[in-house]
Amino acid sequence: MQKELLKEAETVEEAVKLAAEELGVPKENLLIEVLQEPQKKTFGLFGGVKAQVKVTVKEQDPSAVAIAFLKDILKNMDVEDVEVTATVEDGTCALVLEGEDLGFIIGRRGETLDALQYLTSLVVNRLDGAFCRVTVNVGNYREKREKTLSGLARKAAIQAAKTGRKTSLEPMNPYERRIIHTAVQKVTGATSFSVGSEPQRHVVIAPSDDNPVKTRSRNRRSENREGRPVRAERPDPMAIDRPVRKFVPRSNPMNTAEDIAPPERTTSETEIKATLYGRIDL
Repeated sequence: MQKELLKEAETVEEAVKLAAEELGVPKENLLIEVLQEPQKKTFGLFGGVKAQVKVTVKEQDPSAVAIAFLKDILKNMDVEDVEVTATVEDGTCALVLEGEDLGFIIGRRGETLDALQYLTSLVVNRLDGAFCRVTVNVGNYREKREKTLSGLARKAAIQAAKTGRKTSLEPMNPYERRIIHTAVQKVTGATSFSVGSEPQRHVVIAPSDDNPVKTRSRNRRSENREGRPVRAERPDPMAIDRPVRKFVPRSNPMNTAEDIAPPERTTSETEIKATLYGRIDL
């Protein structure tokens, strides 16, 4: 962030206003040094000098900036009776809001509170110096939410380790996903990973690779696959070489009672050319 800036304008007030807008800092947080007072032109034609100022950004306390920003936001939200306290420790600025009927500031699953925290973090880290992590809390909402998420993660992890099935949770922000991952790590036989893209990124809790239930299920499927009988291939009916039975004419009937042999049977030309498998004479 730029700390000093030289600016020229027709008046000193205009030069200071332009400098504050360019630096993105309120005029109250600027040290102003007038280098040149404006001078009018002689007879409106000759000479004349613009006003020139040098502005320097004051050193600011991150907690004071965060409190001022939050109060301004809450005032625009028609929330007046809110007490904002800040605690800075180990590079973290923790802001706590106290008051009555602040449920709408939390929002659905803390979405409004997360938005306020994000905006406050952007404002605070525009200042010079090391990065400062900002947290915004209403009463002890964060603690209750962390306890609820940890219980949900543990329950889903135990279920995944016992049944070998994975479970997908609802979309969460990075802070809440971190709570889920931390809780799942404490359950043997379960693991967790994040999938999807923001804002629909969510956590999936599944059995780990060394989970005994998952290993037995995998081995059982492998054994069933290996022990399954192999079906014999059916022969191609067109490839079978079937022998064609040669046609043999039926023998002559027995002799009659008078022991007179009947005349020999004659074979017609049609019977000679026949290609049937067999023949039945009636």
